[in-house]
Amino acid sequence: MDRRAFLKVGASSLLSLWAAQLARPRRVRAEERRNPAAKAKACIVLWMNGGPSHVDTWDPKPGSPGAGKFKAIKTAVDGVQICEHLPLVAEHAGKLAILRGMTSKEGNHDRAQHLLHTGYAPNPTVSYPSLGGWAAEELGDPSTDLPGFVSISGPSFGAGFLGVQYGPFVVPDPKQPPANTNYARNVDFARFVRRRGALASLEEQFAAETGDPKIKQRETVYAKSVRLMYSSRLKAFELDDEPDAVRAAYGASDFGRGCLMARRLVEAGVKFVEVVLDGWDTHKDNFGKTEKLMGALDPAMAALLKDLDERKLLDSTLVMWMGDFGRTPKINENEGRDHHPGAWSAVLAGGGVRGGQVLGSTDGDGDKVVAAPTQVPDLFATAATLLGLDPSKEVVTPRGRPVTLTDKGQPIAALIA
Repeated sequence: MDRRAFLKVGASSLLSLWAAQLARPRRVRAEERRNPAAKAKACIVLWMNGGPSHVDTWDPKPGSPGAGKFKAIKTAVDGVQICEHLPLVAEHAGKLAILRGMTSKEGNHDRAQHLLHTGYAPNPTVSYPSLGGWAAEELGDPSTDLPGFVSISGPSFGAGFLGVQYGPFVVPDPKQPPANTNYARNVDFARFVRRRGALASLEEQFAAETGDPKIKQRETVYAKSVRLMYSSRLKAFELDDEPDAVRAAYGASDFGRGCLMARRLVEAGVKFVEVVLDGWDTHKDNFGKTEKLMGALDPAMAALLKDLDERKLLDSTLVMWMGDFGRTPKINENEGRDHHPGAWSAVLAGGGVRGGQVLGSTDGDGDKVVAAPTQVPDLFATAATLLGLDPSKEVVTPRGRPVTLTDKGQPIAALIA
């Protein structure tokens, strides 16, 4: 095939693909799929990678043998204390629901991170979707020019059997806008269109030969990537438009910049954003590392809550703070704390959450949950309900296995306003 014939076939294939897209049945709009009574339309997850100590953050134990070096301070809610290194967040305690009764059986990082992203323990026979993947599929608009799910400073977990088109759009560095949104060197619009046509022709042929459903998923990702390249909302990823005072309030850290980007993305219409703060695996020098991490967490989380509230977005945006698991009340010989899945904390705010409360409690050392234990599937069922999703919704995997959004989780009524 000569060059002219190849380009002719490529352009023809591209036009046929566009026509096929237009001919497909109308997808049910997100507003028609979600519970209209739900308040949350988007979710921001603040992911503490490595497993933060609950005793050193949200569940201090003054006077206990493992209390450590940090003091407890009062918050805006009477009788509720948190770590002294979270003073700005303490001012927003009226917006928070602190879950001190979280518990699981997964003390390995990989397994715990899978559980806390998908609501399921790992199973080699099923590729479970993350909560972000579910939100992108259920709430997202497939014709929009923005991703439904964005992960900042971390790869996050994908959409599993739902398909790559619902997986995370990863922003490795919040100081930089997304890469590859301009044409490559020596490529202009006309050449770019011809290249897409050639690619579409090859993909169409490959799909006909193999019948692989992932090809259509990949086409969806390509199409959305191209829409993003030309979108005016691409500026949602850029922080330079923000006033100096706003950027300063979030803090001069990648996590702070990530939280500011998350607010901009939700404001622009993104349904699910995860912002990662790494470094919480503190087997050594727990107090030095944790204090530094809270130095980034405190201004960023406080500014995010304040900013969302002032922009009338907090009621419609669910904010979730969580990590792999907790850490041992006992301090080891390296001034560190080890993995402790039996008792830990998570925090919810906004999006229909009943704030100003603590749910659950641990014993005097923070070793065991003694009241209102909360399993991860119940946390996920609560988040799904707040987002207007059905926690018991069942879909069938490509291998014919029925899977629900949560692993038999039940929404926690006390958390839902």
